Amino acid sequence: MIKKFLLTSFLLFSSLITIYPSKKENTNFFDYCYSLEKIISRNTLEKSKNLSKNFKPLAKDITLLGINKTKGNFANKIIDQYKNSKKLFIISFVPNQIYCLAGYWIEEVIPGKFESIFYQKTKQKINEYKNTKKELDEFIKGINLEYESIKKEINVFLEN
Repeated sequence: MIKKFLLTSFLLFSSLITIYPSKKENTNFFDYCYSLEKIISRNTLEKSKNLSKNFKPLAKDITLLGINKTKGNFANKIIDQYKNSKKLFIISFVPNQIYCLAGYWIEEVIPGKFESIFYQKTKQKINEYKNTKKELDEFIKGINLEYESIKKEINVFLEN
């Protein structure tokens, strides 16, 4: 009796976990990456307090247009890049749909989690580019100083 109850509960819970994203986001069944993109964009727009009330509907329409164009391909590309960067068998073995389903539930339970991760990674990349720019600027300054000193030496040599 208890085994049947546990089995029934497990099957009901499993089906709820797998069907809910598709029903709530109005996407095809098992199209979890599209559902993930939709919930991330919705949570991002709902969480952003800096947008004016007049601009929010426009931002929502633009976001929906972008998501309707990608239909989950963007999430799949990000996951594929992650898999290629890690090169671990277990990570590359798990299908992207499982990652998207897990991501959907993370975003459902902790709204804005992926936004903060994307923000952190983007900020990190921007800082890397700023540091590279500073190093390049210093290198160019060094070249300019060398050029100026060589130019002075040539002018002194030609004057004599």
